[in-house]
Amino acid sequence: MDTMIIREKLESLRRCVGRVEGRKPESLEELTQNPDIQDIVVLNLTRAIQLGVDIGSHIISDTDTVAPATMGRVFIELEKLGAISSRTCKAMTGSVGFRNIAVHEYTNIRWEIVLSICENSLDDFRQFASEINRFLQSGKMG
Repeated sequence: MDTMIIREKLESLRRCVGRVEGRKPESLEELTQNPDIQDIVVLNLTRAIQLGVDIGSHIISDTDTVAPATMGRVFIELEKLGAISSRTCKAMTGSVGFRNIAVHEYTNIRWEIVLSICENSLDDFRQFASEINRFLQSGKMG
């Protein structure tokens, strides 16, 4: 496996989380009233989730594991491989639901959930990246 691809995706993930953090709204009112902040935050959260799926898919493709049928299953397989913890698996699996709403039902986004993600869940992405880095360094894969 080309770990350089994963490292590049991890860097993109870091940038996405940084963009969300840099434009994190101070309040629900600010978020609901500012379409620019909405776009920056939702786009970068969506990208961060997709990058997590892409990283996981890349790792899984280097194993004998059958390709997961859903995005959420990617994180479950990563946990089975020992690449991420059960806590991180749960957080990342849950994020897929938000991604699906953001991509397919944008007009149904609940902004209080977006604000909560900004305030409480950015560390989940950092933890995912940290655990993936540890897994890469462990030599458990090619």
